[in-house]
Amino acid sequence: MTINPYAGSPFSYVAEPAAAPYSIVELMPGVRNLCEYVRLAPGERVLLMMEHTIDPVVVQAIAAAAALRDADVRILSVPPFSAGGWDRQASLEIETAAFHEADVVISGTWWGEVHTAPLFFDQIKSRSSRFLSLHMTATAGALLTGGRLPAEVFYALLRRALRQLSAAGSIRVTSARGTDVTFSGLAFDPDPGALRSGDWRPFPYGGANFWPTETEGVLVVEDCTVTGVPEEPLRITLEGNLVRKIEGGAAAAQLRRYAPGGLYMRHGLFGLNPKVRLAGGTQFEREKHAGAFYCGLDGLTDGVPVTSGPGFAHCDCQVDRPTVEVDGELFVEHGRLLMLDEPEIREVAAQFGPPDVVLDDNPVMILPRRYTGAG
Repeated sequence: MTINPYAGSPFSYVAEPAAAPYSIVELMPGVRNLCEYVRLAPGERVLLMMEHTIDPVVVQAIAAAAALRDADVRILSVPPFSAGGWDRQASLEIETAAFHEADVVISGTWWGEVHTAPLFFDQIKSRSSRFLSLHMTATAGALLTGGRLPAEVFYALLRRALRQLSAAGSIRVTSARGTDVTFSGLAFDPDPGALRSGDWRPFPYGGANFWPTETEGVLVVEDCTVTGVPEEPLRITLEGNLVRKIEGGAAAAQLRRYAPGGLYMRHGLFGLNPKVRLAGGTQFEREKHAGAFYCGLDGLTDGVPVTSGPGFAHCDCQVDRPTVEVDGELFVEHGRLLMLDEPEIREVAAQFGPPDVVLDDNPVMILPRRYTGAG
């Protein structure tokens, strides 16, 4: 059996531990960063769209911070969303109507509203709302760790990463478990910073997102939407950006049933946030950890990739501690994001505290409140 030290395959917020009521105090630095990231202004209509199973302490922390800024706060408790369009016939009229009336939406979902047609990116971009997604991260642990990193430090890391990644002809990702996959024909999301009208962003802020046109090699999945942590190695062979073979016992059979029409490589993400957890974190939290990698496979439509709509049969796959080479140059080495040691990054971090503390990528050592971006 394959043992992943970072996750136990929790399947929804119902499996997450509850936070003690007084812990709301310790969540506030992360929630303050959340409010600044979404550019929350007095008088704005804020919708907190939260799944029924989320810890009330997390909901109250976000609601209280928004109310303190004199926002008009509404809390909508909704049923959990399903992964990858599994329940694509679900009625979302109430959620959609509420979203259309809000200036800011803060969404606490597990699998994510972006797996559903009524709340897909094209619908978000057609509205004036600013949409912030706590995608598996509406937890005390995520706000206490990754949420505490000052946004200025993350964007310094992102700008530096994009300078190197955007110009790349190819990017190779390998792992000790056997992943060896190369991406080319790359387009990266520029992510210009704090949210604007029609924007969708995840929180905690996390990484550099890209879309390849060519993917070649073998991906050995450590955790994914469909299987959780596989009981034995789950090997996915890609050629020409298409999945050609899926191997690995029960997990392979589960993935084939989930997407009987076939899969292609839709997108990937290199994690850049050193304060995001690996140990104890959910999949969509761990993907954002500095040095981690994840990619999203998507179901084919009538045998071809269609990128204009939601990812029905979308399956996100995690590699926790890869090695990444950008045109042959090391970018990540065994899960260590090398740019954390660069002078330009340390100079930005020094505005908030000792760089060795602010940039330390062991999030078990919680970033002290005084270094989290407070004025």
